[in-house]
Amino acid sequence: MSTQFNFENPYPSTRIPVFARNVVSTSHPLAAQAGLRMLWKGGNAVDAAIAAAAAMTICEPVSNGLGSDAFAILWDGKELQGINGSGHAPAGWTPEYFHKKHGADARTPPKRGIDSATVPGAVATWVALSERHGKLPFADLLEPAIEIAERGYLLPVVVQQKWAAATPELGSLPGFAQSFLPWGRAPRVGELFQFPAAARGLRLIAQTRGKAFYGGEIAEALARFSRENGGVHTVQDFASFQPEWVEPIAKNYRGYTLHEIPPNGQGIAALIALGILDQFDLASHKVDSADSQHLQIEAMKLAFADVYQYCAELKSMEVTPAQMLDRAYLASRARMIDMKRAQDFQAGNPVKGGTIYLTAADENGMMVSFIQSNYMGFGSGCVEPTFGISLQNRGHGFSLRPGANQVAPGKRPFHTIIPAFLTKDGAPVMSFGVMGGNMQPQGHMQTLVRMLDYQQNPQAACDAPRWRFNSGLEINVEHQMDPAVVQALQGRGHRMEVINDSYQDFGAGQFIWRMGDPKKEGYVVASDARRDGLAAGF
Repeated sequence: MSTQFNFENPYPSTRIPVFARNVVSTSHPLAAQAGLRMLWKGGNAVDAAIAAAAAMTICEPVSNGLGSDAFAILWDGKELQGINGSGHAPAGWTPEYFHKKHGADARTPPKRGIDSATVPGAVATWVALSERHGKLPFADLLEPAIEIAERGYLLPVVVQQKWAAATPELGSLPGFAQSFLPWGRAPRVGELFQFPAAARGLRLIAQTRGKAFYGGEIAEALARFSRENGGVHTVQDFASFQPEWVEPIAKNYRGYTLHEIPPNGQGIAALIALGILDQFDLASHKVDSADSQHLQIEAMKLAFADVYQYCAELKSMEVTPAQMLDRAYLASRARMIDMKRAQDFQAGNPVKGGTIYLTAADENGMMVSFIQSNYMGFGSGCVEPTFGISLQNRGHGFSLRPGANQVAPGKRPFHTIIPAFLTKDGAPVMSFGVMGGNMQPQGHMQTLVRMLDYQQNPQAACDAPRWRFNSGLEINVEHQMDPAVVQALQGRGHRMEVINDSYQDFGAGQFIWRMGDPKKEGYVVASDARRDGLAAGF
């Protein structure tokens, strides 16, 4: 795919773009190397992505684990496919269950603990991807992760910071200290962390192709662990789970097409925001100017207003994604933007109209955009000790009030993790993602605007300072942003808070852009300096 990128990088960075024909980009170097091992063995991009994802459950447990959910979008060489690996609520979860246990005034399931964990979907997603598209035996893909868990690895800087920060809140939760607080504290930078329980879990998953997790020994251990800690998960809850192959939803922008997983995820927010920005000549404003940033912020706020009102599991929504993405409707939303002042937008009426991300691509043209998450850091904080299953807290994304996202048995909650994929005229261009809660669609939009409107190369677009919309008029902004721009945005009514902790508030991305024929030109790859990651290839 020919490009007019400017390969000068105007931003301070510890990274440079990587050019290769077989590539993996992750937020931990050992995981990138795990993916490359599969490509060296003759595997494809799917094999590489699964191996990297398995390794990430060990290398970055502050963000994901064996009890995570996952999503992916992949180009298989002929067409684009998506898979939704978000888990569902146990059969015993009803509003009445939570109100009786956690109080009549509770608005959501709890943030932490066993009652925040839905059925994990990541392992089933690995298996489904391998069965449909992998080349190597499934057990081979987990070998690097098992080795890392058994032998251990030295803790890197960013992971250690988040590990230590999470300890005060999570240290007393079931299984957490036993698994993640060796020596009675969080590991220090450079200390060896070993996870033998997770190695046992990975071996059993490898030997049974995941069946032990959803109906065998691991499922039984998880159900017993839940029961012992006041939960209602059963073996049947695990056995009834299957990931769902889905058709990605899409929106055209500047001659390209952005593809996202449909709801229950929030990827549609990026499509809405870009559909609104498509009404403006964004390139007429300088790339880091207050005018450019203001337009993007207001478009994102309009998108979230609708997403938070309408998005849930698809069959529960009162409007369709097509209605939310209708061009005339988005044009009417765009007309609400005032260039001189920030606004607190409300939802429109379209009826009238802690996460890890990784990506891999091979020289035969297969590209995989993969995301996996425990949601908030270590997730629920609950860790089944026999097999090292760190459970996510996706149940906290449900509502206990009437509406599209109200909790119900077997239902999937509103989800924040979203892989993304870019095409042009039906051909693959880029697999990418930006992890970090509601920062994800904001990161998709901000980095794409830089690449498509301003021709910044993927690494520069990744390194550029970001902002993050929270609610109302509240915006967080990275400390690298020009103070004059921050002041100008404040003058328009944006309530700007400058944040030094880029990991916590501004996400981290991985990007693979196809430069042409993969066997000849290959790919250009970027990895976000906000984490400990690595873009690697051969």
